[in-house]
Amino acid sequence: MDWLKRMNDAIAYIETHLDDEVDYAEAAKITHCSVYHFSRVFSYMANTSVAEYIRRRRLTLAAVDLRNGGAKVLDVAIKYGYNSPTAFSRAFAQFHGAPPSEAKNDGVMFTSYPPISFQITVKGVTAMNYRIEKKEAIRVVGAKLTTTMDEGKNLREIPEFWEQNNQSGQSAKIAALINKEPLGLLGVCVMPPDGGAAFDYYIAAPTDKPAPEGMAEYVIPASQYAIFESVGPLPHTLQNLTQRVFTEWLPTSGYEYGNAADIEVYSDGDTAAKDYKAEVWVPIVKK
Repeated sequence: MDWLKRMNDAIAYIETHLDDEVDYAEAAKITHCSVYHFSRVFSYMANTSVAEYIRRRRLTLAAVDLRNGGAKVLDVAIKYGYNSPTAFSRAFAQFHGAPPSEAKNDGVMFTSYPPISFQITVKGVTAMNYRIEKKEAIRVVGAKLTTTMDEGKNLREIPEFWEQNNQSGQSAKIAALINKEPLGLLGVCVMPPDGGAAFDYYIAAPTDKPAPEGMAEYVIPASQYAIFESVGPLPHTLQNLTQRVFTEWLPTSGYEYGNAADIEVYSDGDTAAKDYKAEVWVPIVKK
């Protein structure tokens, strides 16, 4: 429960700084996490990135200011972090469906995005099968992408990275290197050493074979993991499972999110099949 409270405290911090600079590091500090882990957990729990949440909240408040406060468009644009009234007007119109110049007119429809509040929801639906295991260090070899959580960039770039490697045949070359546990193609998110929002992502094989030219290698440090089984077509089954891990399992598990690599394990087979199996490895520490 403390973990949920800290996430809500971070939201409270963000809300009080919407007309100022939101310091991601400060918000992460409130949750006792790195910026990387805070941003990752937030995106799963809120189903949107931190940056997008802030953007929606600011545009919601901007409409209130223009409608009820009699504020000028330029002043509101500056208040909510826009460098020019043109950029603000474009964002406002895209979000609300009308330009800010029409905000005072009667009958204009606005979009309202309320503050988020995290809480446990008892759904009583599909069970989650998991096991807790301590894992020794795992050496992996494969393709490496450096991306960032800023503006939700990772949510676009990682799927594109998979598509590029699948189409080029690189994923198959990586899979051919697998000769160590866990026996599957891995997706590995490596926490940045500086605790920032940028991080490395690998499509990789657990292996003791030399890294072929053009491939990178990394040693996943030893850690304790909660390992969840996913059964069903990709990507939706795996995405839904991961979201449930953070919103349903972790808050009541007696564990907290650990500062280690996140791992997805993909088995051979038809990823669109109803019985396709994969695993989500979440690093954990005892509270």
